[in-house]
Amino acid sequence: MPAPLPKELRDRFARLIEEGLTGREASRRLQVSAATGGRWARRIRSAGEAVASPMGRPAGTGKLAAHVGFFQELMIQDPDITLFELRDALADAEGV
Repeated sequence: MPAPLPKELRDRFARLIEEGLTGREASRRLQVSAATGGRWARRIRSAGEAVASPMGRPAGTGKLAAHVGFFQELMIQDPDITLFELRDALADAEGV
């Protein structure tokens, strides 16, 4: 997944919008896509700045999130436990 565009670029974009350029004009000048320029311009108008959105899946929403406590307990009991042993312990506990 690509990284967000730099904050400095977003700040320069915001200054161009404040000077009266449209999102499309500012994006053309800074060589970012028109879609990105439109999104940033909307954020600047609504929130005052174009802050990068969080990337990736929110923490605690994976398939194993419900079993974190179980894994932590096993790792406290045996700090050298392997991934395969964790997998097998979960399979035994869940009856898989």
